[in-house]
Amino acid sequence: MKKILVIGAGKSSTCLINYLLDVCAELDWQLSVADSNLKLALSKTGKSTHAKALSLRVENAAEREGLIHQADLVISLLPASLHILVARDCVMLGKNLLTASYIDDNTRSLEKEVRDKGLLFLCEMGLDPGIDHMSAMQIIDGIRRNGDSIVSFRSHCGGLVAPESDDNPWHYKISWNPRNIVAAGSTGAVFKNEGKIITRAYEDLFNNCEVTQVPGYGDLAFYPNRDSLSYIPLYGMEKASTFIRTTFRDPAFCNGWLAIVKAGLTSDKPFVNKQDTTYKTWSEPILPFVNGQNKAQLNFLGLFDNDIIPATAKTSADVLQYLLETRLSMEAKDRDMIVMLHELEYISGGERKFINSSLIVKGEDNVRTAMAKTVGLPLGIAARLILEEKISLTGLHIPIIPEIYILVLRELSLKGIVFRETSGSV
Repeated sequence: MKKILVIGAGKSSTCLINYLLDVCAELDWQLSVADSNLKLALSKTGKSTHAKALSLRVENAAEREGLIHQADLVISLLPASLHILVARDCVMLGKNLLTASYIDDNTRSLEKEVRDKGLLFLCEMGLDPGIDHMSAMQIIDGIRRNGDSIVSFRSHCGGLVAPESDDNPWHYKISWNPRNIVAAGSTGAVFKNEGKIITRAYEDLFNNCEVTQVPGYGDLAFYPNRDSLSYIPLYGMEKASTFIRTTFRDPAFCNGWLAIVKAGLTSDKPFVNKQDTTYKTWSEPILPFVNGQNKAQLNFLGLFDNDIIPATAKTSADVLQYLLETRLSMEAKDRDMIVMLHELEYISGGERKFINSSLIVKGEDNVRTAMAKTVGLPLGIAARLILEEKISLTGLHIPIIPEIYILVLRELSLKGIVFRETSGSV
C-alpha cells in the first residue's frame, strides 16, 4: 500500500486533498494530512477510510520525522521558508518530495544528496510556478522541433476575482495566502526586454504597468515577477531578445498598490504599536500618494478609519494584512478566477510569427477555488504518476521536462484546465 503525506491544510490544499482521496480510494492507498490545526485537517479528510488527519507542530523534529518516515511520498504545502525542514528529513529518510514553491538556496543546497540517494524532489509544481512552466515548455519544444527560433517570450499569470463576484474598486479578492499578497513584488524584478537587461526596484514595480489583451476576457495589466533571467537557461532561451515572467492584475489595482508600496505600508520592520494608534494615523505616510484614481480604493480598505489597529500587529505588513483579510475576503458565494497567457514570437522560414496560449479557470465557491484547483491538481497528479512509476526521474527538478509535463498536462485537460491557442504572422 502506497502512503502519501500532505503537510499543510490551508487555502490551497482543498482540491489536492480531494483528488488524492479519490486516488487512494481507487488504488487502496493511504493519505495522511498533517497540520498544526487538527480541526482544519479533519475538515479536509472527512470520513474517508483511506485518509487520516494528524496534528503536527512542524518545528518539532521528532513529530515531523515520525510522520515522514511512514510515507512513500511527501507533499509540503507549508510556507516556503519552512520547506527546508521537511526537505532535510526527506533526504535523511529517503523520501520523494513535492512542493509548489520556488526552489530557494536552502533546497538547492540539497541537490547533490537528493541525486546521490536516487530521490526525486519536484518543486515549482503548482500554478505559477508550475502550470506556467509546463504549458510554456510544451509550446517552446514544439517550435524547436520545427527548427524555428524564438525571439520573444512573455508569460503572465494572475489570481483574480471572477467578473460576477467583482464588487469592489480593487477588482480583487483574496483566494490564497494573504501574507504573500502583502509581500508580492518586494524583492523587485529583473528581466530581458528587446535585448536589454531591465532591473525594477520594488518602489517602481507597479508604476505605469503595461496592459495586454487576454482572449475571452479582455485587458489586464501586468508587472514583472521576480527574477525572470534565472529561467532563461532553464528554458533554453539565451537567444531570445525578450524574456519576462509577470503577474496579472486589473489595471486599477496597480495604481492603488503603488501608493501603498511607496508609503511603506507593506513594511515588515517591527514598530511600536501604541494602544491608541488608529488606521488613519498609521496610514499618514500615504497621503502624498493619494489621487483621484486610487482614493476610493484606499478608502475601501479602511486606511483612513478612526478604528484602532489590531493590538497583535507588530509591523505595518501585519496591519495591512488584517485590512486585506477583512475588506477583500471572498464571501461564500464568490468565485475566483485564474488567468494565464503566454505570448511567443518566433522566426519561421524568414517570417516573424506568433503563438498566444491562454487559460481561464473559475472557482466553484470560496473553498473550491480556481487557485486551489490549479495549485493542487498538478501536485496530486504528479504524486500519482511518481508512485505508479510513470515518472521515474531522480534529482532536483522543476516541471520543464517532457516526461513530466506531457502526462500532467494531459490529465489536467481532463479536469477542465485547457489552454486556448491563437497563432499567425506578426
